[in-house]
Amino acid sequence: MRTQTLTLAALQTAPVPHDLEATWQCYADQIRATRRLFPHVQLVVVPELLLAAEAPLLAATDEWMEKAAITVPGPFTDRICALAAETGLWLIPGSLFERADDGRVYNTALAVSPEGEIVATYRKIFPWQPYETTTPGTAFTVFDIPGIARVGLAICYDGSFPETARQLAWLGADIIIQPTLTTTRDREMELVMARANAWTNQVYVVNVNAADPAGVGASAIVDPEGVVRQQAGTGEEILVDTLDTALVDRVRALGSNGLNRPWHQLTRYGSTLHLPAYQGGTFQPPAWAADPGTAEEGTGAGRGVA
Repeated sequence: MRTQTLTLAALQTAPVPHDLEATWQCYADQIRATRRLFPHVQLVVVPELLLAAEAPLLAATDEWMEKAAITVPGPFTDRICALAAETGLWLIPGSLFERADDGRVYNTALAVSPEGEIVATYRKIFPWQPYETTTPGTAFTVFDIPGIARVGLAICYDGSFPETARQLAWLGADIIIQPTLTTTRDREMELVMARANAWTNQVYVVNVNAADPAGVGASAIVDPEGVVRQQAGTGEEILVDTLDTALVDRVRALGSNGLNRPWHQLTRYGSTLHLPAYQGGTFQPPAWAADPGTAEEGTGAGRGVA
């Protein structure tokens, strides 16, 4: 089993509504403060559309998305990259309104390395329709923090679709980072889904929501057994936690609560299942899955990604 850990900070915060520059300055100050206060932190994530300076629900306007949309990469993402290089942090700066070459606007999350390089981009596959008008993305995204973990990206409403977490875990994710902007009272069900997605896929889920008044808060970090490690209130908070990828290996090898091994069962019998919702396709074991029998004998780690 691996012994690497990832210490992250989830900043439950809020933008300055409809003020991109003021929101950027606040974000940059918070990132620098996190580095100063918690020098052991390696990765910082903030809520969905924070840097797009989205307004609270009843103050939002249809025109703001067009005004706030940027190119990726571009001058604005260059500022994020420079901040990552300055602080030596992995940054997942929530998500942004991205204007593509064809003029379409996507809700896009980025992962930026401590060297100041964009290592992953993810376009939200499941916008909260009919309310969100961004174009849906079409591809699931994971990236590697070398020697530590593989991270999957999801955004807010993506978590309501079990396919999202299943695909990210299938692609080898140990941790799913899910920036969120929930302004409504269905937040409780999102937390249910965060726990369910973590348990059924044996991954960490880091779901960071916006603080009041931009959102209803309740950010959460859930472990691979579905246990809520931390949950915020409604105001501005910082959740700092150290996630041990060896726990992912242990749970996949020996089961959640030492009992339940869904990936092993899917690996063993999935090829015999015909899935009507997916045109009768069959489940294919992920490349990282160890032979279920070896794990039961105590010799398998349950994961084979280097």
